[in-house]
Amino acid sequence: QVQLVESGGGSVESGGSLRLSCTTSGASFSFHAMGWYRQAPGKQRELVATINSSLITNYADSVKGRFTVSRDKANRVYLQMYRLEPEDTAVYYCYAYEYSSRYEYWGQGIQVTVSS
Repeated sequence: QVQLVESGGGSVESGGSLRLSCTTSGASFSFHAMGWYRQAPGKQRELVATINSSLITNYADSVKGRFTVSRDKANRVYLQMYRLEPEDTAVYYCYAYEYSSRYEYWGQGIQVTVSS
């Protein structure tokens, strides 16, 4: 059973930084794509950043230049967030995609709160 667990969330002031980590367990394969989504209160879940097995990244326009997604060979994915803004406040979800089965895996989510 594949599980994704996020860590590193919390509360920071505007302009601060946080680093999210996501560890996985139960997978005997390397995920094709991993990344992060977020959901703010009253809004739909949206893509933040993804990175595939070729280390090609994709970012939401709102975080380009401020956030950096990375991954390692142990199926861990990270999100380094700089210059955080109140608009970044949301629950952040770790995401992993297995190409062969077309299956998506999600973490439980972790709260990031940015105060002005």
